[in-house]
Amino acid sequence: MEHVPPPAEELARLDRELAELDARRAQLLTRRAWLLAALRPPAPTAAPGWNPSAWGAPPPGRPGAPAQPWGYVPKQPSAPRSAQNVLLTLGGLLLTVAAVAFTLVSWGSMGIGGRSAVLAAVTLGALIAPAVLLRRGLAATAEALAALALVLTLLDVYAVHAVAAPDTDGLGFTAVASAVLAVLWAAYGLALGKLRLPLPAAVVLAQWPLLFWAWAAGAPTLVVGWALLATAVLDGVIALWGKGPGVRVTACVGGSAMGFSALMVGLALSTTASGPLGAAAPGALLLAAAAAALAGAWRAPKGFARTGGVVAGLAAVAAVGGVPAAALSDGWRVLAYLLCGLALTGVVRAGLPRDAARGVLAASGAVVAGALVWALPSLAAVLLGPVTLLSDVWAGSPEGFRSALGSTLPWSELAAAPVVLALVAGLLGSAHRWWPSVVRIAAPLCAREATPKPDAASAAAGTPGAAWTAQPGAGAPWYTVAGAGARRRPSGATLRGAAGAGALALGWGALLLAGVVLDVPYAVAVAGETALVGGLLAWAVRGAGSGRGASAVPVTALVGAVSGAVSLGLLSLASEGASYAVFGALTALFAGAAVRVGAEVPRAVFAVASAVWGTVLTGFAGRSLDLDPHEAAPLVLLVPALTVLLGARLRRNPVALPVELTGALGALVAVGLAVSDAPFLALVLALCGVLAAGAAVRPERRPVAGCLAAALFVLATWVRLAASEVSFPEAYTLPVTVPALVVGVARRRRDPEASSWTAYGPGLAATLLPSLAVAWTDTEWFRPLLLGVAALVITLLGARYRLQALLVLGGVVLALDGLHELAPYVAQVAGALPRWLPPALAGLLLLVVGATYEQRLRDARRLKDALGRMR
Repeated sequence: MEHVPPPAEELARLDRELAELDARRAQLLTRRAWLLAALRPPAPTAAPGWNPSAWGAPPPGRPGAPAQPWGYVPKQPSAPRSAQNVLLTLGGLLLTVAAVAFTLVSWGSMGIGGRSAVLAAVTLGALIAPAVLLRRGLAATAEALAALALVLTLLDVYAVHAVAAPDTDGLGFTAVASAVLAVLWAAYGLALGKLRLPLPAAVVLAQWPLLFWAWAAGAPTLVVGWALLATAVLDGVIALWGKGPGVRVTACVGGSAMGFSALMVGLALSTTASGPLGAAAPGALLLAAAAAALAGAWRAPKGFARTGGVVAGLAAVAAVGGVPAAALSDGWRVLAYLLCGLALTGVVRAGLPRDAARGVLAASGAVVAGALVWALPSLAAVLLGPVTLLSDVWAGSPEGFRSALGSTLPWSELAAAPVVLALVAGLLGSAHRWWPSVVRIAAPLCAREATPKPDAASAAAGTPGAAWTAQPGAGAPWYTVAGAGARRRPSGATLRGAAGAGALALGWGALLLAGVVLDVPYAVAVAGETALVGGLLAWAVRGAGSGRGASAVPVTALVGAVSGAVSLGLLSLASEGASYAVFGALTALFAGAAVRVGAEVPRAVFAVASAVWGTVLTGFAGRSLDLDPHEAAPLVLLVPALTVLLGARLRRNPVALPVELTGALGALVAVGLAVSDAPFLALVLALCGVLAAGAAVRPERRPVAGCLAAALFVLATWVRLAASEVSFPEAYTLPVTVPALVVGVARRRRDPEASSWTAYGPGLAATLLPSLAVAWTDTEWFRPLLLGVAALVITLLGARYRLQALLVLGGVVLALDGLHELAPYVAQVAGALPRWLPPALAGLLLLVVGATYEQRLRDARRLKDALGRMR
């Protein structure tokens, strides 16, 4: 059936496509205008001394530039300001250094009147000069002198403290001085609005009065936190209503630093409090910080509003959760913070601005994620802890669940871990169950605000992101920039499936952790985990057969069932009876799930897992019978034999191949067990060859299984011969040659046009070449004689039946074998001849060949043609 989308979805799709077309049209129009300007002929070069503008001629433009109207007079570029800025910076720096040197070095040589007069005159001049310079349009020079004036005021303060009030406390004096300087510089900056430095400098100076005052007064840490928070609030007010971007950015940076410091102070005091009353005071500080962050988020722009909401939410959780957490033990404190974090979800009904509410919800999610991060390592210890039992299989049933894990975790301090997992699992399960209600409640926070559409001029100019389109959806319409790669949010079905999957996984983990925390008996733990695996299998089978596709919940159940089965199998290794019971139950459960499930992928997974558990069971049987590993290897082949039979029953079913591959891996395990004993290894290889030959009966498996069966039989023969200390190479090569020649004969009968090299070449080479190599090192006459006779027969057969492979291989082997037999006599004759005779014979041979070269060439061509006509 053809899927017809709902009208809203189809309208959104059309709007997106139209927006993309508009953006592309704007780009093409911009490119067209540029090409038209580039194609216009350039203006003629003016003669020296000729002014085109005096005659009304248009000025020459640079190549590729848009055409200008007649009579256009280009604006002269302004002088570069980089040199001016460098000079002003260096001048201001030198004056600053001179002022510092004067204050530190020459100050003591002058009287009190001279000191005051010099500092007052210089500072007053530095403060008045920028106002005069601004009226004359020298803004950069005014900025440089304003910076000098700032440094001079700081030096004035230092001088006043060193001379007029040397006995005053340095921290208190610094607090008062920074407050006074902040007020003076703020007033100076407001009076001279064109200067960009005084107001940010005033904001920087405003960061220190309260902090230095608290330190000077010896105030406790909590008071210091309040001072930091008050400074952060002042910075927030300046960031929202300050004048100019420099002031706002400086206030934002300062407020972030001071606010973060205040939060760290409050959090440290809250977490280290000795009781609920001790945590109340830092909690008040954290609540005040949350209120300030929320108030700033109420008026801040979008990004800052979300950040403020996150800070407010986290601070509120730390404030409220810290009070009951101080009365709880270390293992239960996380639960108090988790409950407070979950309570933040009520913000959807609080009427906060959209972005601020989203930030608070993000803080709630961060608290929940932190609680899960705290609890999940203990779950990993439960799943992976039984790995330690591999070093001592069947050592005896332990007393409790914890002793079977072999973990050193402080389980008494992790008592809240299963409660945390269960609580989050319950909430996610409720959201999955009542998803429409969740969507309806959260709809106001999911809608996007509209962005105004730009004018046609900006769209035609090719501005990136200038084409906008409205896309209707649930709730209010929201707008995206066409061509800007708008993010696609996950659908409601995806989110609901994720919630259900999380609930299932966390609920399963909560039950496992509950057994460890309670330290249930070993038998109860094994039975409970077996029941959990069975439940997950039932859930996976039910979800996969519901016809809704591979949703998150059945996939999570499948993964949990497999991972839980592995952990359960490792846990059962402590006891022989438990091992048989668990792996037998797992084999039956996964086999039943493979029969009941309807989807192909889960069926294959269940069938493969069942084959693996069955293979482990056969290994247990060998251990129970006190068999050595090589003696138990034939027992392991029972499951591969069953997989071959099951594959023959399933035929072309998609599940057949994974099951048979799993059986092949089991056979490989059997081979590995038998490696230590050569006779048993030969037996196991032969049995594997029988299984492969059984699979090769099926046409779809014959190409691979047939070759594998032949290789296994040959390998089994070789291992058996090696175990019997047989050293003749023919004993190893003939078992390969004979079947290969039989296959070659069958191939030639079925396809007479097949090449003899394909049919007979591999089989003959498998015996002739190794035998020839051994014959060349053999001092006896029997092997070379038999090899020569065999090569002669093969050569004659090749000539009789016009088979190229037989003729060439037999002839080459016969020639080399005869050369080996004649080599001693040739060497004896060569030793008896004079030394000049071999070169003379070689030269004579070359002369004869050269004289009859054409004839020899024709003979070689005829020989080549004759061989080419053979098969």
